[in-house]
Amino acid sequence: MIALACDHGAYALKETVKVWLLERGYSVEDFGTYCAESVDYSDFGAAAARAVAKGQCERGIVLCTSGIGMSIAANKICGIRCALCTDTLMAELTRKHNDANMLALGAGISGEFLSLRIVEAFLTTAFEGGRHQRRVDKISALEEVPIG
Repeated sequence: MIALACDHGAYALKETVKVWLLERGYSVEDFGTYCAESVDYSDFGAAAARAVAKGQCERGIVLCTSGIGMSIAANKICGIRCALCTDTLMAELTRKHNDANMLALGAGISGEFLSLRIVEAFLTTAFEGGRHQRRVDKISALEEVPIG
């Protein structure tokens, strides 16, 4: 199951991504928004990220105009490694090296065609493990470190 969420600035692209995913046999849980009226991206991005963190969804894709706000919001949820990717190489590397479980896209940055290629790379690239697992474990451990 793929969690999807967007704000008003990426509503059209989210709908395109959803159709693309469904046509390829992916199950999708859409956390909104469901129209192009102005909303706060963090509400929707956090809902999708919580579903991924709880294991309700295997991976997540969050979208806003730049992708920046959604990636920040998603990364506030414990257990999430959300990467903002603007090309397919970034999507491949974040899966291979970082085991990213969420992808952020910027509708105003990447456009429809490139965004779909990025989604494809993100969903079809496996984590390499090995030396990268140690690094991912260190990233996860940062969630346990008290501030101060």
